[in-house]
Parts: sequence; C-alpha cells; structure tokens
Amino acid sequence: ETNEGFNLLTSKDTYLSKSVIISSGASAKWLGVEGENRLQGYGVSACATCDGFFFKDKVVTVVGGGDSAMEEALFLTKFAEKVHIVHRRDAFRASSIMQGRVLVHKKIEVLWNKEVNEIRGEDSVSAVELKDTDSGEVIELETDAVFVAIGHTPNVGFLDDLLELDKKGYIKTGFTTTTSTSKEGVFAAGD
Repeated sequence: ETNEGFNLLTSKDTYLSKSVIISSGASAKWLGVEGENRLQGYGVSACATCDGFFFKDKVVTVVGGGDSAMEEALFLTKFAEKVHIVHRRDAFRASSIMQGRVLVHKKIEVLWNKEVNEIRGEDSVSAVELKDTDSGEVIELETDAVFVAIGHTPNVGFLDDLLELDKKGYIKTGFTTTTSTSKEGVFAAGD
C-alpha cells in the first residue's frame, strides 16, 4: 500500500493501481488417503460438472454430507448408472430440500457412518475401502470414480493479513458496498 494506491507484485513485474479486485477463488479440500493423489484425473475428482460425463453408465461415489455433495450426486445421476454417497455421520449437514431430493432418488444410495480409508485401482479407480465409524468394520466398495465434496479452502495466503477474514477464512466483504473489504480501495468477488 502506498500514498497513491497499491503496489501489486507479480512474478514478472510490479504494478501500481488505485484499487484492487481480488477474485482468487478457493481450492477443494482432499481426503488425504492412499491412492487419492495418484488417481486424480483417473477417476478421482473434486468437480462433477467437469468430469461427470466421463462416467456415463458407470458406478460413482461422492464423499461428503453438505449441499455441495448433494449437488454433485444429483448432477452425476444424469450420467452414472449408480451414485453412492459416503458420509461419515448418520445425518447430512445439507439443507432439508437438498437432502430430500437425494434421499428419494432411485439412482442414489447413501452409505452412512463410513469413512474412506483408501482409493484403489491401478490405472484408474476400481474401488474404495470404507471403514464404519461405529463398528470399525472395513468393506470394499466397487466404484469407477470418487468425487470428493468435503469443502473448500479459500486462496488467501498471499494477502499476509492485509484484509479482515471471516471465521471460515474467506475475505470479509460488505463494509461500504457488497464487494468492499476492510481496506479502502480493495474489493473481493467470487468464492
């Protein structure tokens, strides 16, 4: 920040600007289990709208229990023969409307109280190992894809505490306008 505005340092140059709009988005959270990194792009995804059509008439698995997981599962029913939802609890966090749509859908089966231990497959996803959160029982579920929908992390690390963030770590807006931030001249949009 300078008297004339803001110095924006990039990998190639520095730019002077009177105002800044930050639209840095958010990154998907991952499970951190065996096979997840190795099989990303080969059946492991965090974006059903990006990759769902690759699994026409296949069996797919969505991991999560919020609105995003419900949206992913419902979208995938347009392509997949069967959609499993794996959730680590016995109830979803999603809105009642989204839960209702999922729970009555003929192509969707919910596996309650299950956690993914491992994603299996050689060149592509073939199965997931699931652990029951109550009994500890481990089972293998055959699947052609795993869509991880457990939330996002805001891409704000580059801000170095320049702006006020909300309790989830996103840039807090709405100070003077809907997109204004805690710093005059800096605005935020998007995720």
